[in-house]
Amino acid sequence: MGRRASRGSRSAGPRSKGGGRGFQRTDRLNELLVRILAEELERIDDDRLGFATVTGVETDQDLSIARAWVASDAPDGELLEALEEYRPRLHRAIGERARLRRVPPLTFLVDEAVRSADRIEEILRGLGSPSDGPSADEPTTVEPTTDEPTADEEE
Repeated sequence: MGRRASRGSRSAGPRSKGGGRGFQRTDRLNELLVRILAEELERIDDDRLGFATVTGVETDQDLSIARAWVASDAPDGELLEALEEYRPRLHRAIGERARLRRVPPLTFLVDEAVRSADRIEEILRGLGSPSDGPSADEPTTVEPTTDEPTADEEE
């Protein structure tokens, strides 16, 4: 007799060793790296970082590289310069706290999504408040337009 999967189980693929949890090892690693990087950035006292927030990490399947997206109120150039300077410290923190045979090299990217979301919110706020236009309860009147001449124009 062959083995049959139960109705509720989901195959995670032939290379998956995730224990059937429904997500891959790199997904768990990415979440761990976000936590480690965020905690380590909190310990660094450098004005160039501003209020830096690690918004996400994406690690290649073979752990050849880890891309960390960071958002901050600091200018992008200063932020990336500071992160580059602290890269060895952050890399070391990952090595000490994550159980990995090989720690992937870090690449830092500015997360534009946060800035875009802030800009969209600013635009939406600028469109006007409900007091600027008619409320939902007020009827709006529209002047009818016709192409037919009026009584004055016929004469």
